[in-house]
Amino acid sequence: MEYKHLILEREGPLAVLTVNRPDALNALNSQVLEELGHAVEAIAKDKELRVVILTGAGPKSFIAGADIGEMAHLTPVENRHFAGLGAAILRRMETMNKVWIAAINGYAFGGGLETAMACDIRYISETAKVGLTEVSLGIMPAFRGTQRLPRFIGPAKAKELIFTAARIDAAEAARIGLVQGVFAPDKLLPAAKELAAKILANAPLAVAFSKSAIDRGLQEDFDRAQAQEIDAASILFSTEDKREGLTAFVEKRKPTYKGK
Repeated sequence: MEYKHLILEREGPLAVLTVNRPDALNALNSQVLEELGHAVEAIAKDKELRVVILTGAGPKSFIAGADIGEMAHLTPVENRHFAGLGAAILRRMETMNKVWIAAINGYAFGGGLETAMACDIRYISETAKVGLTEVSLGIMPAFRGTQRLPRFIGPAKAKELIFTAARIDAAEAARIGLVQGVFAPDKLLPAAKELAAKILANAPLAVAFSKSAIDRGLQEDFDRAQAQEIDAASILFSTEDKREGLTAFVEKRKPTYKGK
C-alpha cells in the first residue's frame, strides 16, 4: 500500500515508521489511522523485522493527538468506530512479537501519548511535552489511555494527570517513569537506533518470548505468571538459538542467531 501520511523505512531487521502529517502536527484522523492499521499489519507479518521505531515528522510534534477538526463532527456511533479502530491498532502493536520504540520528538497529547504508550519503550526529546489532555475538550481518552497510564505510573498519579489535563515536560515524564530516556532533539533518533541495535544483537526468540512473558504476566496473578514464564523459558531450550548462544559463550565468541 502507498502511504500518504506515513513513511516506512527499512534498515535490515529495523524499521523506522514516521507519521508524516507535519502541517497538522501529525494528528490522527481517519485516513492516518487507516494507513497506520495497514502498516502495523504489514510489520506484524514481516518475519525479517524485529524492532520498529515510531516517530513523527518535523521538529514540533510526535503525534499531537486525534484530529480535533474531525472529532468535532463525530456522532457517538462514529466515535465508537474511530476509538475502536485506534484501540485495536495500538493493541496489535503492543501484542506482536516485535519490539516497538517510541521516539517522541515533540508534542504527544491525547491519542499521541496513547500511541507512544502502546510501544514497549519510550525515548523523548528534551523539548517535547506529553499528556492525556482530553477532558479539557469535554471528552476522555479512548485508545485505552485510562488503562495503560495507571499501569505505568500508578492510579493516583494517572488520575491527577488525566483529571487536570496536564501537559508535562520530558524531565517530569522521565521522573514518573513514563519514558525511559531523555535526549537532545538531534540525539533522539540516533539514541533510539542505538537501543534497537542492542536489542537486535540478542536472540530473536528469547527477546520475543520475554516480551510476551512480561506483557501476559501483568494480566495474571503472580503464581500463574511465574508458571507461564517457566513454560516459555523451557520452550527456548529446544531452539537452535539456545544452542548457539550457550556454545558461543563457552567458545568465547559472538553468537550468530537465526531466530530458530
